[in-house]
Amino acid sequence: MQALAIIAHRPVYTEPMRSGRPSQRQRSRFGARIWALREAAGLSQQHVANHLGISQPAYALWERREVALKPDQLTRLAQILRVRVEELLEEQPRSQRRGGPVGKAQRLFEAVARLPRHQQEKLCAVLEPFVTQHVRNLVGEE
Repeated sequence: MQALAIIAHRPVYTEPMRSGRPSQRQRSRFGARIWALREAAGLSQQHVANHLGISQPAYALWERREVALKPDQLTRLAQILRVRVEELLEEQPRSQRRGGPVGKAQRLFEAVARLPRHQQEKLCAVLEPFVTQHVRNLVGEE
């Protein structure tokens, strides 16, 4: 009688480990951006590398270190990740950016915020009645 060997097939990388072995090195800002976009798209490094025509280890360096990419590589990477090239290069998403130049009042209030507390209270004592009156005038017009 011959014994049958039953070997359970387990994938090498399980779902929580799908990105492979964690690196000891901090990602570059660009690398962190493309890593997040790739993960959001549900793509593997191997998939992206194949579509770029490079090896997976070469692409892994893009996500880890500062790299200089050619314009055609940026364009192709944006197509693969289904984003605009500008989104790959932006330091912060458009929704988090402040629009336009800062006005005089905002610059003044930012300077006031750096003053000592007792001086801030003096300015608030002058401004609060003015703002309250303005709000009352607006409510009265409606």
